Amino acid sequence: MRRFWIVIHLLTALCQVPFALGLHHVLASLGVPGAPWLAAIAGILAAALLRVPLRRVMADQPSAGVFAPLVRLGEELYFAHWCATLGASVLLLVGLVVLGLAHLTFPERVSLGVGALAAAIYGACLVLALYGVLIGRRWVRIRTIDVSIPGLGAAFDGYRIAQLSDLHVGFMCPRERIDTWVARANALEPDLVALTGDYVTSGTAFHDDIASALSALRARDGVFAVMGNHDYFGDGDPLVARLRAAGIVVLRNEHTQVSRAGDRITLAGVDDVWTRRADVARAVAGRDPSLPLIALAHDPALFPKLAAKGASLVLSGHTHWGQFAAPVGATRHNLARFFYRFHAGVYRDGTATLYVNPGMGTTGPPIRIGAPPEITILRLHAAQASLT
Repeated sequence: MRRFWIVIHLLTALCQVPFALGLHHVLASLGVPGAPWLAAIAGILAAALLRVPLRRVMADQPSAGVFAPLVRLGEELYFAHWCATLGASVLLLVGLVVLGLAHLTFPERVSLGVGALAAAIYGACLVLALYGVLIGRRWVRIRTIDVSIPGLGAAFDGYRIAQLSDLHVGFMCPRERIDTWVARANALEPDLVALTGDYVTSGTAFHDDIASALSALRARDGVFAVMGNHDYFGDGDPLVARLRAAGIVVLRNEHTQVSRAGDRITLAGVDDVWTRRADVARAVAGRDPSLPLIALAHDPALFPKLAAKGASLVLSGHTHWGQFAAPVGATRHNLARFFYRFHAGVYRDGTATLYVNPGMGTTGPPIRIGAPPEITILRLHAAQASLT
């Protein structure tokens, strides 16, 4: 872990170069004395400031006291700058290559203008990052997906499951934000709530807040949950105990049945893959094969195994859709597609359907662009239905 944080600090320092170059250009253009030194000092300070939020991250400490909102705002603004410098570094390198080739081809027409280019790129990246940090990760989308379930009883036709995933309660995601999400979910009046893991980013300091907030979820047939990999970055068992005490059914490689007007469905939950707790065979062992099977699994990589075991619908999270996606075609064009086979949205395997939820919170940089937080309503039908 120490090596990881060293790499992060080195990366942060290197990424201040576009910021410093751009700032120097602006200051020099304004005739400010000592522009090179001021720009260099600003870059060094910006790199050093990373230690401020990371101290709380590493200590697993939430913001406290009357100044907590101001502290979070300051950290959000810093991370917007951090994300902007990261993006600007990549774009500046590309821009310099293009400008260099153009300058070699047309030396009299093309000027390198590194400072101006750096200022323009950093400025554009900062505007985008501010949107992603301050707005993009707060705006919650409600999405409804109609799913055809073979053998679904008439009593379950139109049955509505609300899925919430990857809350990542932590130093950048306060309790009051979770309360807002819970209120939004309750307003949808679902028949059942499915929670698909990663309630915390790491550690145990936020367990009480998570259980307390999620205890307010309401659904006719109850709230069901599985654990995610981040829930075990610390001790996950106390969180399981708190969730169960709050009235939430936590399924750990096990299944249960939900009944309505004489019809039934089986609901299975698979534990975490990363920490080698997942056991698909155990989760469905002894189930009634005549009943439709719906499975909750934090990691969508389990979809083929669950489909082979007869699951008609699998609900997952984990990928966040990369937190960066194209404004159009986000389920196809997103950062997560470079790392995961099942990265975003709906997938099919025979009669089985997988939905990969983009999650609610964030990990890494607290930013979402093109992949907003989402509460998904899965609407079940016995007949074939189209996606909406």
